[in-house]
Amino acid sequence: GRHEVWSWKTASKESLCLMWQKVKVQLMLSMSFLTALFWYCRRLYNFLAQLLKRWSNYLQRQLIRNLGVLPEVDLLGYSAREWKGETKQAKQMREAYEELFRSCHIKYLRQVRKDNYSVLRAVLFQIFSQGIPFPSWMKERDILKLPEKLLYSQGCNWIQQYSFGPERYTGPNAFGKLRRCMEALKTNWAEISATRDHEERGSMCNTLFSDESKEYKLYEAIKFIMLYEVVEAYEQIKSRDEPVHNLFSLLFARDSSSDPLSFMMNHLNSIGDSICLDQVELFLLGYLLEVKIRVYRLHRFNTEEFQVNYPDEYRREWNEISLLTEDDHYYHIPLFRT
Repeated sequence: GRHEVWSWKTASKESLCLMWQKVKVQLMLSMSFLTALFWYCRRLYNFLAQLLKRWSNYLQRQLIRNLGVLPEVDLLGYSAREWKGETKQAKQMREAYEELFRSCHIKYLRQVRKDNYSVLRAVLFQIFSQGIPFPSWMKERDILKLPEKLLYSQGCNWIQQYSFGPERYTGPNAFGKLRRCMEALKTNWAEISATRDHEERGSMCNTLFSDESKEYKLYEAIKFIMLYEVVEAYEQIKSRDEPVHNLFSLLFARDSSSDPLSFMMNHLNSIGDSICLDQVELFLLGYLLEVKIRVYRLHRFNTEEFQVNYPDEYRREWNEISLLTEDDHYYHIPLFRT
């Protein structure tokens, strides 16, 4: 009897040991599999996280590069980043920024893409984002008919030599292209100025000024309106029908713009391509858009030309927009906080 009990215990023990060995092997295989799976998932997670981060950074860079006007940044922080060092110019620029912060209540700025449309972009962006309506003369006349009037009614067939900024386009199709530019300006201006909600209007502006093909049409339309006004003033001067604004006398006094054709060939055609607007054209821009353009010229700090208005003669009811420039070439948008 004892032998049978011992044999039964031995058999049970051996069976349990054998079962445990099998279970142990399975557990070890399972643990190895789970460890390998965990390691693989961790590597996959790290890989996907890095991929997502790179993709996010790429999209962010693309978005910033495509934005014509960047989100607001702290004014003094921007100054400290852009003008490091102890050179005379860097110190003067930092002092100029501090003066804007302290005396002019400018706390932030929005950087504008640095190209030869910079000033037109900064001006139009503010006009649209503030919901400023069409100037009075534009409400009375259909700007879509201006190319036709200039070409056919006033016989200015030389507008076929008009160039569209970086796109050096000339020829008989210039008329149709100008018409499309005028349509883009009128449509977008009317739609955005009719939007009363400030945030919605800002979103519309950000979208519009992030699409180069659309925003360039706006700038070319403004350039053509400038040309049209110059032709009108030139005809009035020749016929002596009525006095013209003194800025036109200043414009025609230049050897490079003594008449509308030379103004177009020597100035307008290069705007957006190789040059930006100069001081006289800024006067003209403010005059035809009926806005007072106040420019803070930081490189003229501690002089009478630190703050300049374009035009210097303006009507009280005109809206005011502000620009900030370090070199009279590239412009940014200052933001005021009281």
